[in-house]
Amino acid sequence: MSVPKITGVQLSETSAGPLLLLGNSIGTSATALWAASAAFLGERFHVVAWDLPGHGRNTDPVSDSFSMAELAAGVMAFADRVLTDRGEPGGRLYYAGDSLGGAVGLQALLDAPDRILAAVLLCTGAKIGDADGWWERAARVRASGTAVLINQSVERWFAPGFLEREPQVASQLLESLRAADAEAYALACEALADFDVRSRLGEIAVPVLAVAGAEDFATQANLLAEIANGVQRGTLQVLEGVAHLAPAEAPQEVAKLIMKHFDEEELAVDRYVAGMQIRREVLGDDHVDRANAATTDFTRDFQELITEYAWGTIWTRPGLDRRSRSMITLTALVARGHHEELAMHVRAARRNGLSVDEIREVLLQTAIYCGVPDANTAFRIAQAALAEVETTAEEDDQ
Repeated sequence: MSVPKITGVQLSETSAGPLLLLGNSIGTSATALWAASAAFLGERFHVVAWDLPGHGRNTDPVSDSFSMAELAAGVMAFADRVLTDRGEPGGRLYYAGDSLGGAVGLQALLDAPDRILAAVLLCTGAKIGDADGWWERAARVRASGTAVLINQSVERWFAPGFLEREPQVASQLLESLRAADAEAYALACEALADFDVRSRLGEIAVPVLAVAGAEDFATQANLLAEIANGVQRGTLQVLEGVAHLAPAEAPQEVAKLIMKHFDEEELAVDRYVAGMQIRREVLGDDHVDRANAATTDFTRDFQELITEYAWGTIWTRPGLDRRSRSMITLTALVARGHHEELAMHVRAARRNGLSVDEIREVLLQTAIYCGVPDANTAFRIAQAALAEVETTAEEDDQ
């Protein structure tokens, strides 16, 4: 395996906040493509962008060919060095990448699924272009250098009018192309020629935001839609007036999309953690451990839904105390005839501070408003559940 050496540059003023790793389009540098977006992202993240071999500040010579999987391995090795320096060896990170940088992100999501919390993939595809086109471009660059691509890149990279509106930004990007090492660029082309993960998108479980440029003919919106529809949790966003280098063409808008996507994922993680804590406190560790042990691939999403939304969103609300929520829940379960859940929540009600007398009063109330047959069954189930609680308490005291 030929893993290329990857270097990078910190684009945020400090290393505070979660690590956000940014990837670049072929022919661009970390600073030229991402600096403007990083000015906004740095308020929330520790922003580090990596450079391809022979691009930007990554000046180490490269002569061995590499695949996209090997390139992704090099990027994750670089990420590990950054995380170790942060005191988080083996930690997790957020990822955003444009074009080839997005392809590397897809590969990393497949090869290191537990390392990336969420991803934003811009102006890219699960397969980009055709192999013959990439091999032809590699041959041209080897023969004439990267400068031969300048005019073609102006048309491919920028939406109409951008060159006139932002000549300095465009100039920096084109200069990064001119300065890129020809052999390194050609090797990256060959990696793209062999890249095709369309059949594996369904393996990606983390939240992915796919961002397309409405004026991008290199990676058109249908390629980003394919990603959004193919992964398990994907969303598509199309940016008007943007071509292939969205982070440079619309830096503030891209930064807002990235922050919103990652904030929503972090909020979901927070809800899940809070929900699991409440679930354990109300239902008991033994019950939750049994439920977790019985979880299968088929039921995992449902278990996460319960934990995040029932326990992490409703039971954590401050408007009612847990005693009140237990009384409401018991009534609803009697009314709907959910007897298995009723036994569980009778035990939970005791854990939440309801006395046996209070539980009896709740069930008497249901006899009037839910019906005597429902209450009759509920009393039988509750009596057995309360006896179980009493027996367990006696055993714990011995």
